[in-house]
Amino acid sequence: MKKGILIIFVKEPRLGRVKTRLAKDIGRFKAWRFYRRTLGVLIKRVGRGNWKTIICVSPDDYKGAFFGDDFDIIPQGGGDLGQRMQRVFDTLGAGPLVLIGGDIPGMRKHHITNAFNALKNKDIVFGPATDGGYWLVGMRRRRSRIAPFDGVRWSTEYALKDTVANINLRNRVDFTDMLNDVDESGDLV
Repeated sequence: MKKGILIIFVKEPRLGRVKTRLAKDIGRFKAWRFYRRTLGVLIKRVGRGNWKTIICVSPDDYKGAFFGDDFDIIPQGGGDLGQRMQRVFDTLGAGPLVLIGGDIPGMRKHHITNAFNALKNKDIVFGPATDGGYWLVGMRRRRSRIAPFDGVRWSTEYALKDTVANINLRNRVDFTDMLNDVDESGDLV
């Protein structure tokens, strides 16, 4: 099996542009500070492993220094969340690819390892989130293209269910640990 690629799919940490639902509860500055801190720790924690890490950032004109020079940085491109994620899976060559968000404080390196291990025998793997979404999606990317992101009700309790429903039954699906992502102040507990 080819060496895997880990995509950390994030927004540039700009004040007022990140964690907008959380900001409604705790304010823009506190939401921005939470995101910067969580994202920085996450990249240090899982960025280095038995995989190549790429930061996939929005907006596409990112020119900042937040992510440093240690990782390749690519733009997400246009479209909704599903279109942007699908573009990554379709354009980064063959082999296992795992995509994660940047707002999962409980994520550790072993979660990424578990996802890559699942892809040795499965075609697609999800890390379910406690809110009905998912914090991780990985695909084996071998013979046929898997395109599960159309018509998904993003930012709802149906996101994982909708995505799984889009997957052809011939594809083998697996699930890793359930973790909490932080979208609203109640998620901070």
